[in-house]
Amino acid sequence: MNWLLVIVGAAVGAPLRYLTDRAVQSRHDSVFPWGTFTINVSGSLVLGLLTGAVAAGAASSQLQLLVGTGLCGALTTYSTFGYETLRLAEDGAGSYALANVVGSVAAGLGAAFAGVALARALWA
Repeated sequence: MNWLLVIVGAAVGAPLRYLTDRAVQSRHDSVFPWGTFTINVSGSLVLGLLTGAVAAGAASSQLQLLVGTGLCGALTTYSTFGYETLRLAEDGAGSYALANVVGSVAAGLGAAFAGVALARALWA
């Protein structure tokens, strides 16, 4: 049953990732990968919130498999982040590449910590 939860979550997360990326990126006239940035930061927030909820006993391990491993695993993407950063650097947009690395790591960690803090405030 656990693998089915992961599959169902991923079946939602993968198309959601694609559609969100296209929607966000179409609104920005920039080489910066705003779509991937938005998705990864949002996914970090959801994972932090879920982790805090599970730790507080407010969410089950099955929900963690469905949403955390399945949905967020397919939604967020380290490989696209790496590819887009490399592409920026190779295309001569080194400042954007550096901003992508620093901003993604800082915002992703901040969002994860914020999610855990929110979960603690809600369920502790």
